[in-house]
Amino acid sequence: MQTSNNPNGISTDRSLPHRDLPSARSASVNRTTKETDVKVSINLDGTGTCSAATGVPFLDHMLHQIASHGSIDLDVWAKGDLEIDDHHTNEDVAIALGEAFREALGDRKGIVRFGHFFAPLDEALVQVTLDFSGRPHLSYGLDIPTQRVGTYDTQLVREFFVAVVNHSRMTLHIRQLDGINSHHIIEATFKAFARAVRMAVEIDPRRAGMIPSSKGVLE
Repeated sequence: MQTSNNPNGISTDRSLPHRDLPSARSASVNRTTKETDVKVSINLDGTGTCSAATGVPFLDHMLHQIASHGSIDLDVWAKGDLEIDDHHTNEDVAIALGEAFREALGDRKGIVRFGHFFAPLDEALVQVTLDFSGRPHLSYGLDIPTQRVGTYDTQLVREFFVAVVNHSRMTLHIRQLDGINSHHIIEATFKAFARAVRMAVEIDPRRAGMIPSSKGVLE
C-alpha cells in the first residue's frame, strides 16, 4: 500500500483501513448517504493519535488539530462527491463526529461538562466556550477575510461546527478576538475547540458517577 504524507504529517491515503478504537469512552459511527460514505472512530481517553483521510486536505489538517490538542484518538475516513464540491463531505464528517462525541460520552456522568480556551496563532486569537448540555446551540463569531484557504471554502467552517453541535448536542460559542490571516483564524479555532473539549470531557473526581446538573439530567 502506498501512502503520501504532506509536510504537516497528514496522511492522504484514502485507502487506509478503518480502525475501531478500544476504550470505555469510545464510539464508532458509520454514515452512508447517496453523497458520502463516512466512518469515524473516537476515543476520548486517548493520547492524540489521528488518522484522517477525507479527500479534503485542509479538513484533514483540522481533524488532526482536534485529536492532537484534545488528546483524543481519532480515526476518520470519508469518500464523498468531491467532484461537486467539499460541502457534503465536510458536513457529513462533522455529523458523524458529533454523533461519535455523543455516543462516547453516554449519559455524561462524572464529566466536567464545561470547557473553555483561548488559542493564539501568531496574530490570530480565538476563544471557544462549550457545554455538553444536551441542548444544541451555536454562536459563531468568526470573521474570515478570504473565501478560500487553499481549495477549502471558508464558509464550510461554520457548517462544520453547526453539524457537530447539532449531533453532539452541545452548546458552543466561538469568538474571534483578533486575526487577519484566514488560515491562522481557522486553525486557532480548531485548537481552541479541541482544548475546550478536552477540559469538558475530563472526569471530575468530586462528581464521579453523578450527572453534572442540578436537575439530575442533561437535555
